[in-house]
Amino acid sequence: MNDHERAITFDIDQLDFTKGGGLVTVVTQDVATGAVLMVAYADREAFEHTLRTGEMHYRSRSRGLWHKGGTSGNVQRLVSLTADCDADAVLARVVPAGPACHDGTTSCFREDALQADVFAVLDATITSRMQDTSDSAESYTQRLLGNRNLRLKKLGEEAVELATACVDGDIERATEETADLLYHALVALRAVGGSLDGVRGVLSSRAKETARRMQ
Repeated sequence: MNDHERAITFDIDQLDFTKGGGLVTVVTQDVATGAVLMVAYADREAFEHTLRTGEMHYRSRSRGLWHKGGTSGNVQRLVSLTADCDADAVLARVVPAGPACHDGTTSCFREDALQADVFAVLDATITSRMQDTSDSAESYTQRLLGNRNLRLKKLGEEAVELATACVDGDIERATEETADLLYHALVALRAVGGSLDGVRGVLSSRAKETARRMQ
């Protein structure tokens, strides 16, 4: 058993391959952004290769077994596999090394899919800026991450500007200021080691608690 098999467990036997003539549908999603990258098919052999190598393999009716990115280098590193309730479709969450589509675009779908979770896209961009240690020109996000006083000052300013816009009843400006405040809040959160996933977890727990109280 290799490192990939130890890290990712998935019971292939739970899948119903009979409905699709030996194949199940695989919906592949970028784990960082939530964008739907592509839809393909896989059989038992493809899943076995995926689990063994830690990179996505599919089964094409015309190409046979194929390793995504095996030729182009645009591999998809597996994070998780989750079967649907009918066991005839699987959600594959991946970290893509490049475009998913043969035409060179990030996704085989278009704008709606790529904006599936705009907050995740923003959070991923902030994280990328945090990890960038190159000598290239410093971005505004990097300036904020590197200067505690500046980011806290901007966070306070944006909160005040949002409050003012709300007092004035200016919907357009209030919407823009909300976007600015959310951006600065995510930067401040990342700077102290927090994450968007952590925020989601808190909100999810609160929603469950509210639902429990209403029962």
